[in-house]
Amino acid sequence: MQRGPGVTGGDARDVHGILLFDKPLGASSAGAVARIKRLFQASKAGHTGALDPLATGLLPVCLGEATKFGAQLLDADKTYRVTVRLGERTASADRESPVIERRQIPAWDRDQLERALAAFPRRYDQVPPMHSALKQDGKPLYEYARAGQTVERAPREVRIHLLDLTDWSAPDLTFEVCCSKGAYIRVLAEDLAAQLGTIGHLASLRRIAVAPFGSAQAPPRLWSLEALEAMSLEERRGCLLPVDAALASWPRIDLPAAAVAAFRQGRTVSIGSEEAQKITAAVRVYAAMEGFVGLATSAAAGLLKPTRLVAAPPPAAAGSVDKNRP
Repeated sequence: MQRGPGVTGGDARDVHGILLFDKPLGASSAGAVARIKRLFQASKAGHTGALDPLATGLLPVCLGEATKFGAQLLDADKTYRVTVRLGERTASADRESPVIERRQIPAWDRDQLERALAAFPRRYDQVPPMHSALKQDGKPLYEYARAGQTVERAPREVRIHLLDLTDWSAPDLTFEVCCSKGAYIRVLAEDLAAQLGTIGHLASLRRIAVAPFGSAQAPPRLWSLEALEAMSLEERRGCLLPVDAALASWPRIDLPAAAVAAFRQGRTVSIGSEEAQKITAAVRVYAAMEGFVGLATSAAAGLLKPTRLVAAPPPAAAGSVDKNRP
């Protein structure tokens, strides 16, 4: 596995890359990041989209320079394996609170449930749950909920790209869903139950993919806390993906040698006309002997304007972090 600049050489704490972490049940995302930061002896770390303590699975953790590009993963589509318990409702829409209502459910067969999933709208307005960290008037919604208050919440559009039944063992319905950022799976569980004419709550949730890392059909390899703790520091750092791993689908530009120094200083640089023709949106930028150096946009014909830069690596760590580079 190739490593981003700074993964080897230089300061022992100067580690950069993306870890595809398998968050365990019961751990908070912030707590998981803190443990990973210590395990990798990293000076900087952050996750790219929280998972509730009752959820497990893929939590991409950015270390060092990779934290500059975490927004790309926050905005990405995400895929989950979801189990909904039908016929039971809880105040929090998950197992965090006790059951407050029960109903008998029909004796559905698998075909009926597959048709129900197929009929569920692929674009719909979802109302955020009261038991969430979303803030209103400067206060998280869960604080209102704990005080027994319900406040008006503005709905937001959610896009469903995939909704496939994987198991039906009454009263538990299990499916895989790929959805846009900001979707609340607890709310989806309740909305799906309502479409079936009953109530329900989220019984289990596992995130199995975050674009571009894997899919429902080909989930990525994840690293558990137990596996990481059993490794040496060098072995752990070998588990990291490059800093630019989340940007693989972005157009690429290779800087002329004469433009590298100015680009690294944040100045707009001139590039060849052939390269300029490739620029239709934001691009990832590379330099010979250094690899990935940052992101840029077109300032004008033949001009490249830096928008986010990677710190220059120490000489021992310099090299390409682009696995697709010839």
